[in-house]
Amino acid sequence: MALSAEDLGRELEATVQDVLGKLKSRQPFQSEWDTAAFVIFLTFLGTVLFLLLLVFICCCCCCYAPRSQQNHKGVDNYALEP
Repeated sequence: MALSAEDLGRELEATVQDVLGKLKSRQPFQSEWDTAAFVIFLTFLGTVLFLLLLVFICCCCCCYAPRSQQNHKGVDNYALEP
């Protein structure tokens, strides 16, 4: 069943009041589950930011490295030179 706009508005208002009440009481984490969920969220966010930083560093190092300084693979065959 889909919620009507009025029911959705009431539910949203109740959620906002709940969040504001926790902020006013200066106790946003009222249970251990709240704290655990927040730690898991921060760990996930930190991991994503770290991976994005690694991708950014790798792209900068690979794409903007001068071509003359890149290592050549294989062996130079000096017998073919005139």
